[in-house]
Order: sequence, then C-alpha cells, then structure tokens
Amino acid sequence: MRVSPGLRRISALSLVALALSLSATGADAKKKDKDEKAGPAPYASTYKPYPGRSTALIGATIYDGRGGRIENGTVLFENGKLVGIGGADLAVPAGFDRIDGRGKFVTPGVIDIHSHLGVYPSPSVDANADGNEMTSPTTPDVWAEHSVWPQDPGFTRALMNGGVTSLQILPGSGNLMGGRSVTLKNVPSLTVQGMKFPGAPYSLKMACGENPKRVYGARNQKPSTRMGNFSVNRQAWLDAKKYKDGDHAERDLGKDTLEGVLKGEILVQNHCYRADEMAQVLDMAKEMGYKVTAFHHAVEAYKIADLLKANDVCAAIWADWYGFKMEGYDGIPENAALLAKEGACVIIHSDDENGIQRLNQEAAKAQAHGKRIGIDIPDAQVVGWFTYNAAKAMGIADKTGSLEGGKMADVVLWNGNPLSVYSRPEKVWIDGALLYDADDPKRKPVSDFELGQPGEGDVK
Repeated sequence: MRVSPGLRRISALSLVALALSLSATGADAKKKDKDEKAGPAPYASTYKPYPGRSTALIGATIYDGRGGRIENGTVLFENGKLVGIGGADLAVPAGFDRIDGRGKFVTPGVIDIHSHLGVYPSPSVDANADGNEMTSPTTPDVWAEHSVWPQDPGFTRALMNGGVTSLQILPGSGNLMGGRSVTLKNVPSLTVQGMKFPGAPYSLKMACGENPKRVYGARNQKPSTRMGNFSVNRQAWLDAKKYKDGDHAERDLGKDTLEGVLKGEILVQNHCYRADEMAQVLDMAKEMGYKVTAFHHAVEAYKIADLLKANDVCAAIWADWYGFKMEGYDGIPENAALLAKEGACVIIHSDDENGIQRLNQEAAKAQAHGKRIGIDIPDAQVVGWFTYNAAKAMGIADKTGSLEGGKMADVVLWNGNPLSVYSRPEKVWIDGALLYDADDPKRKPVSDFELGQPGEGDVK
C-alpha cells in the first residue's frame, strides 16, 4: 500500500511483531501442550501505533461517548493514551501541542461493529469476493482475517469521511455459522496482522432467517426452512459440547471456535431480522449454554426491547433500511428510539462500504425519527450509538469507545456538531497519532487505487 509521506513514520519492520522467547518448565510445557490441543491462540497482532505528539484540544464541545457533554472542554493525550478530559480549567502541561477547538466538537473515534471492508473490498469484482465460505451451512472453522485485503480503499474512506478508528470485519450471512470475525484498528498497514486490534476477542458470526435457508434450500439440501435452520444449529452446538468435554486428541478447527463461545472467550454476533426469531435464538443460547452479544440488522428489535434489555443483548441496526426482503418488511425508522426508550443497548452499524462513511449522520437520522414521535434522545447519548456501545459489544470498551483517562487516544475533532449533515471530521487521531488532517495533504492516507496508475493523477 502506498501512503502519504507524512504517514511513513515507521519502517516496515515495525509492522512485524517482536518474537518473545519464553522458557517453560515441565509443568508449563504440559499446560501449553494441553492449551494448544484445546484450541489455537489468536494469530498474533503486530499492530504498533504510529508515533504521535502530546496534544491538547482546547475549547471544543466534548461528547465523551458515555452520555457526558462538556462545553468549552479540554482533552489531553500523550504516549497514545488519554490523560485528561475536563473543562476550561483543566491545566495543560508544558510541551503539549495546543489545538484550538472553539466552535468545534470532539468525540471518541467512530467504531463500526458490522463491516465487510477488506473481505468484500473495492473494486467489487468476483476475484475480491472473499467474505462468505458458502460451501456448508456451518463454517465456524474459517476466520475473516484470512481474507482481509489491507489495501481496500474503503479503509481510508472510512477514516477520512467517517472518523472510523476501529471496526469489526465479519464474514457474510449466507451461512448459519459464518466463521470468526476480526477487529481492526483503521491504520495503513501492509498486513492484516499490522491492523489487528491488540487484545480484542474474536466473535462468531451467526445468521438466522431467510439467507441460510435460501442459499442451501436452493441446492436442495438442509436447511431449507426456519426449522431446518435451528435443527442444524442445535446439532452443531451439541457436537461442540461433546468436543469441549473431550480430550481433544483430534483437533477440529470449527469446534475450536464453538468451544471458545461456550467458554465465553468468543462473542456471538447474530444476523437476525424478525423479533420472533431473535426470541428463538435466545432460547437456543440458553439451552446450549452460550450468550448472544448482539443481534445485527435487527429491524424488528423494537418489538422485543424489553427482552433484549433483560438478556443484556445489544441491537446493532441501520437507521431506516427496510423492506428489501420479507423479513425486513416490518422495519421502522423509529426502531433505535424505541429501543433507547426502553433502556436497551443501541448501536448504529453500516454493513456497507458507503454507510461506514456516515455512521454519525445515520445516528442523527434515527434520533430525528424518534423525536417525531415524542422520544427526545440527547445528542450525547446518541454519540454513544456509534462509539461506546459498539466497543462494548465488541469486547473492547475497556480500551476504546469513550473519552476516559487511560484509554487509547482514538479521537475525532469535527468541524461542527457530528449529528449535523454539514459536519465532517477535521482531524482524526488513532492511539494519539494524527492520521488524518483535512487541512494537511500529507495526512490524507490513500491506497493504490486512489493514487491511480503510473502516468495518471499524482503518480509519477
């Protein structure tokens, strides 16, 4: 990938993780051998933050992602971490770069919980379609990271136009069990390992409803009905429970993933549209002993807001997509507002290479739809729909998603209220490094496809 000179601050060697040599005693070696049989450790992240500067954003309106709002606020970060968030009286240490934020807004970095960037990259051609292994109804053995193409220009578009600093890449929804997701930091990298969010848990992508039964029913195989969907799922979980309790003498990659879910080490992100099916999935989860972290798309979530809240399940939704297939027919634009009114966890997601560039605007649309029916949700709470709540459902809220001391300095300075259609990111920091600056051509990362070919555009 070609990046702007201002971003070439680290050598390619910094994208490769340092090898750690650990000596093990006999007991440690036995434990290590047992753990390896039980399931693979995640492929190592070699992510290393780009170098940043000690920075103070002064005078902006701050939305902290947790429902807090500070007028004329101050945000301090250094060494990649947030070190201070407060009002105008917060002291700025000597040596910090001061950035005037008067009339502007600061939020945590935007997070998309449902993206297919890299696995369905641009240009959208069959050769690049690597997001769904539709050769079996259940493919928990595949991992999205093994398909991610880091040069997808969608990554830089999401950074510059949408302020996206972290995103979860999911397999597609043609299968009941589509495989593992991967969570990425939205940074230029030659490898997916160099983008992998350090310490982020994996998720299992599941799907219910029309997609699996249509794909496999069309091949005259099970499942071809919704009851077939549940039958195949339940048997897969029963087999996984036996595997979990066994000696792992013979490794099974798919069952490794399902075992991780049963142990609570791998989260579940479940594509599901209809309220009745979401309720059925929750029953299946209780039967088999796992937890659903979030229902994605969830266009009928408003019908069971109380059930989602009681089970601590987030609804990752669009603002107003509906009606493009039968199970989406009852989608309503007031979905997010009705969920929020009941105290359920709301996330605005994209599932789209264009939508990821305007998650803030999509959240504002959902907020406006609620206001029209008398549900007035504060701006500061709505910002959490595309920051903190997404981080929570991805298992990374202890590291990012809100402006709190000690967290990663993933920060966006907007040129106006982020819930306005007229506002855009002005500056974006990831781990305290300024990776995008609308006023600095050196900090506008581009991919090969945006640069063009030799003899075209800026390429020499």
